[in-house]
Amino acid sequence: MRRSWALAAATLATLLLAGCLLLPGKFTSAIDLRKDGTFSFTYKGEIHVLALSKLAEDERNRKNDTATFEPSTCFDDEKGDERPCTADEIAEQKRVWEEDLAASKAAAAEKKKSDEQMAKAMLGGIDPSDPRAAQEFAERLRRQKGWKSVIDKGDGRFEVEYAITGKLTHDFSFPTVEKLPMVMPFVTMIRRADGSVRIDAPAFASGAANSPFMGMAAMAADEKSEKAGGQGMPTLDGVLTLTTDGEILANNTDEGPAAAASGKMLQWKVNERTKEAPTALVRFAP
Repeated sequence: MRRSWALAAATLATLLLAGCLLLPGKFTSAIDLRKDGTFSFTYKGEIHVLALSKLAEDERNRKNDTATFEPSTCFDDEKGDERPCTADEIAEQKRVWEEDLAASKAAAAEKKKSDEQMAKAMLGGIDPSDPRAAQEFAERLRRQKGWKSVIDKGDGRFEVEYAITGKLTHDFSFPTVEKLPMVMPFVTMIRRADGSVRIDAPAFASGAANSPFMGMAAMAADEKSEKAGGQGMPTLDGVLTLTTDGEILANNTDEGPAAAASGKMLQWKVNERTKEAPTALVRFAP
């Protein structure tokens, strides 16, 4: 159990440092790209904020394991035979043990403080230990354009509805959150000089499928979080659909383009077994 917990904590820290502060859960998402440069994007479903999860809360509140002093074996200086320790020897052993324990607790307290400051910085000033943190995060999303609905479901999980339309005169990334410095994009649309647009969805692939370590760590995190009443690591399960009247140059769907009323359609069904993130390249007239 101790090893599982350590692995879960290490996983959470790794994900946060890698910018995986936000992860998708169950969702449906759609992109529409037109030759005249107009586009629309929608995302409806779950967004998980790892720093606000019960797993993160447990890590913040975790204290040093209760330790008890146990005397070491004493040996005869000449023969090297085991012998009973004297009262003075036991007292000295205990003094050294207490000094080491105090240093360990001080280091743990300093690390806890540092981790809390890092989490607050990554949340754009929102203190994850504040009971109002989830509400404050939801309010921050609601005041940004495109967020039609943001509902806090607890344990760092939010039910959201996002929709936006416009001209693709610049690169697009979702989600972007005010004051959050590091967010791995769910979906990006990158314009190229030749008139084509590259679509990538880096968050729509399972880390467990790409790395055996991440798979084991995710299971450990699930075990710990479920015992604490949480929901474990987010479960990826969604559909991304792209429709366009442009020329589809490349894609990694299973079945390729299908005819649609407004042109052609690509569809990716992603889950915890998805190894490759959805990607496509669509060309329009420059």
